[in-house]
Amino acid sequence: MISSYLERALQYLGDDALTEQAVHLHIAPLFSQVLSRDEIYLANHSLGRPLDQAMHDVAEGLSLWQHRMDDAWDAWLTEQQHYRARIAALIGAPRADCVVPKTSAGQGLRAVLNSYREPIRVVTTRGEFDSIDFILKQYQAMGRIALHYVEPNAAGDYDIEALIAAITPGTDLVVVSQVMFATAQILANLEHLIRHGHDVGARVLVDVYHAVGVIPVDVGHLACDFAIGGSYKYLRGGPGACWLYVSPHSISQGLITLDTGWFAKAEPFAYARPDPLRFGAGGDAWLESTPPVLTYYQSRSGQEFLAAIGVERLRAYSLGQLQWLKQALAAHGIAAQGADHRHGAFLCVHHPKAPEIARGLKVLGINIDARGERLRLCPDLLNTNAELATAADKLAGLLQGA
Repeated sequence: MISSYLERALQYLGDDALTEQAVHLHIAPLFSQVLSRDEIYLANHSLGRPLDQAMHDVAEGLSLWQHRMDDAWDAWLTEQQHYRARIAALIGAPRADCVVPKTSAGQGLRAVLNSYREPIRVVTTRGEFDSIDFILKQYQAMGRIALHYVEPNAAGDYDIEALIAAITPGTDLVVVSQVMFATAQILANLEHLIRHGHDVGARVLVDVYHAVGVIPVDVGHLACDFAIGGSYKYLRGGPGACWLYVSPHSISQGLITLDTGWFAKAEPFAYARPDPLRFGAGGDAWLESTPPVLTYYQSRSGQEFLAAIGVERLRAYSLGQLQWLKQALAAHGIAAQGADHRHGAFLCVHHPKAPEIARGLKVLGINIDARGERLRLCPDLLNTNAELATAADKLAGLLQGA
């Protein structure tokens, strides 16, 4: 079901490829609040820009609290199921109950790590997001895992064959991103790595945070055991609206985690206390304690927007923007990485003073960010070519003085 505000926009857009004029006329009005900001925002790979509808959706969740008090739980839990179904559709999960709401992707990782009864061997890359890397290192420090890192090649990318070679018999879990957060590299042939992992007895967790909303994601086709992601970036849903995907196969094995709570019980509102424990059916056994229900509302419009427009159409438009920006940078003698089918939704520009350059650009009204020695520039469909040209000009000016 498409909300009425989106239905009207889609009627005018039709099924044709997106154009800057069509976006300006029919999509930009859905973002009037955030577009009132006086800046050129190219950090869409970090915090995505929300629709105006997000305010009304959150107000709906709050209104239930104000007017129904504890009777609001029926509506809140219905919205939780809608949330799980929306995410399942966006990531190709075969069932909605395979999606377990979390407040962070790291929380999802911890739930998986805490499903093992004995210390395990984990293979991962040096390129995982800070939170994931931090959690893995802490588990290693506590003696809960033995951690093996795969290093990037000379270009800073990861070779799928090097990853596969590191996944040897005795590996219990592989943690890897579908799109690397620092470079936007899309890890090609990921399904080959997953098959190999299964062949040697390992489970595979895929971080899809920088993939969902950028490229088609199909966890069922990948056949991964777990996936983690969230709505903070390309799904325009803000912080706290994350999830863990647990495959039907893992569920059928009776896999459960120490990260549990009363919502994981069979019939939690019956307040029974069976011993031994009786868990909910399917993926409900991976739920935890009282959930933060407003996250389902704050993230709803962004998820509906992506589903309505379609990731393929957004990807085609994004690649056009990235190529336009890359050419604008090249005209100033600035080399950028990305804008092709091997990379996600942002460009990288290498500079030893990248954090300093990013701060300088923000003073000039251009919002980008830096990771190490890489500047990251991510337009979204709300950005105009005129904005991209201005950003390229301002960046060139700063680099000349750096």
